[in-house]
Amino acid sequence: MMILQSIFGLLSLLLIAYLFSEAKKEIVFKTILIAIVIHLILTIMFLNLPIFKDFFMMLNKFVSVLATATTVGTSFVFGYLGGGAAPFEIKNENSMFILAFKALPIVLIMSVISSLLYYYRILPTIVKAFSFLLEKSLKIRGAAGVSAAANALVGMIEAPLLIRPYLKDMTRGELFSVMVAGMATIAGSVMVLYATIIAPKIPDAMGHILTASVLNVISALIISMIMIPHNSDKQQNKISFPKIADSPMDAIVRGTSDGVKLLVNIIAMLIVLVALVNLINQIIQPLTLQSMLGVVMAPLTFLIGIPASEIITAGSLMGTKVILNDLIAYIDLANLPKDALEERSQIIMIYALCGFANIGSLGIMIGGMTTMAPEKRKEIISLGVKSVFAGVLATCFTAAVVGLIIY
Repeated sequence: MMILQSIFGLLSLLLIAYLFSEAKKEIVFKTILIAIVIHLILTIMFLNLPIFKDFFMMLNKFVSVLATATTVGTSFVFGYLGGGAAPFEIKNENSMFILAFKALPIVLIMSVISSLLYYYRILPTIVKAFSFLLEKSLKIRGAAGVSAAANALVGMIEAPLLIRPYLKDMTRGELFSVMVAGMATIAGSVMVLYATIIAPKIPDAMGHILTASVLNVISALIISMIMIPHNSDKQQNKISFPKIADSPMDAIVRGTSDGVKLLVNIIAMLIVLVALVNLINQIIQPLTLQSMLGVVMAPLTFLIGIPASEIITAGSLMGTKVILNDLIAYIDLANLPKDALEERSQIIMIYALCGFANIGSLGIMIGGMTTMAPEKRKEIISLGVKSVFAGVLATCFTAAVVGLIIY
């Protein structure tokens, strides 16, 4: 029954994308089919082959080492608030976990590591290899392929920045794919943060988070090319990656500066959004926003393979992710009672929540991309809401494939 449910869900998600297509007759179904096969093969490889399991276990150890190193830094600056020894007896260890001082600073370290990986051309090399594979297998032009591939590791604004000079010449379909890829993935700087938050429930969390972000690139292209085909046979010049630092120390300084901005933004957004949810809950009591979202999003979670008895709980997480953001949704997932979701459902939800597709991100994307390509302003704005919708479908597509494989 779980296999049938997942197959039904996959077909339903593709059908939904098709029903919202702007040009049904121009869809290249051969390319879509190839992309689906690639997605299935990669999912099976990532989740089942020992070499990938070993690699993901190594990533989890890396997360642990990174968390320990970050705690040393936060303890030095914030003392016991950041994880250092407390000057008094602690009766409840959980009361000592302060998100802003203990977990969130890991964003700073990841921002610096990302900056160094870019400076030493490791990140551009990975992105170029991934985009080359996309170009050869799915016939996606260079700029769109580079941006989509970059989204597996960097944020929704950083990826388009790599192809800024080419945005003005993109077709509507290519522009849409760039936006959907941004909505369906997460930045490398927050991957470790999310993995740290949900690690107590899912030990190999980092492997699942990274796998989700990579697979969501493929699913984003599948959904976006169904909804708006690319329609371009023109060749594009080879994409070059701009230099962002003059030395390793410059990369560290820039990475730290960018990380501070991201950290402050995350803290501010958490305070505001959690406060707004509480305000709304007080107004609409005895109902809560979470319970209402659970009912609305429940059918979607059924399509990704969640058992019927758990779809309200899972729907609440999806609703929180779309209306608020993925970080709050992951925190809610980590805080669920033990019997709220079975282990399989928890893993599926890790994949379903792994994307920036939410209302707040829409404003960030429109603001960033219209600045980069003012010539495409009207088109970018017109595609905004649709890109959020497509981004949600893309993460759900990946989650449904995972549900089909881990039954």
